[in-house]
Amino acid sequence: MKLQLRLSALALAGFMVFAQAAPDKAPTEGKAAADSSATDKSDDPISKYAAPQEDAVGDLLLQAMSLLGVAYRFGGNTPDDGLDCSGFIRYVFQKSLRVNLPRTAAEMARVGKSVGRGELMPGDLVFFNTLGRNYSHVGIYMGNNKFIHAPRTGKNIEVSNLSQSYWTARYNGARRVNRSTALQAADTSDDVSVKSAAKPSPAPEAAKCRKGRKCKVAAEPKGKKGAKAQKAAKSVGKKKKGRH
Repeated sequence: MKLQLRLSALALAGFMVFAQAAPDKAPTEGKAAADSSATDKSDDPISKYAAPQEDAVGDLLLQAMSLLGVAYRFGGNTPDDGLDCSGFIRYVFQKSLRVNLPRTAAEMARVGKSVGRGELMPGDLVFFNTLGRNYSHVGIYMGNNKFIHAPRTGKNIEVSNLSQSYWTARYNGARRVNRSTALQAADTSDDVSVKSAAKPSPAPEAAKCRKGRKCKVAAEPKGKKGAKAQKAAKSVGKKKKGRH
């Protein structure tokens, strides 16, 4: 079943890449042919993304799609053992571009060319805040608001929609990484900052006393106010002893 899924994924990815790269009409001759070639090249996302003499995106997307269905495993680095989100990205870039990316999503966010959401192209890395901290999750943008990623424990590598409310609310930014920008420090100044949704834990309540039992002493406040409160508590204790 997994083999059939991967073969289907490869066929789909190949169709997407070549459909984007194919010209609409065959060039005629002479100047018209040169103009058509220049137009097709400028409209081709692969040529825009790739460094000189590097057909990068086609290989990268095919490699990523071939891993559809591989199980998520935290800390996983190979398809046989399972892959986490950053392990998946690192494996794909090593195999397709021979680019060694950092191991974690947060570290990956520090390299490459920063890209605005309106400028996203196939092959770009997209980052999210899924754990209450920025750049805690990463995927590969595929075009048409779709990206491929390793979601979480219990799930497999899959394609998701960037327009879904969950991902839109947690989107941090994007990077374009190839052989020419792999060592380039990313400018994060225009990235989206997503605040943690985690609620602060409530302050501990004072212990209640029961008759015939001693109360646990609460944490003593610091400073001069704490010293005064401690003296007041001692004096109240002495008065109560005198009454018994």
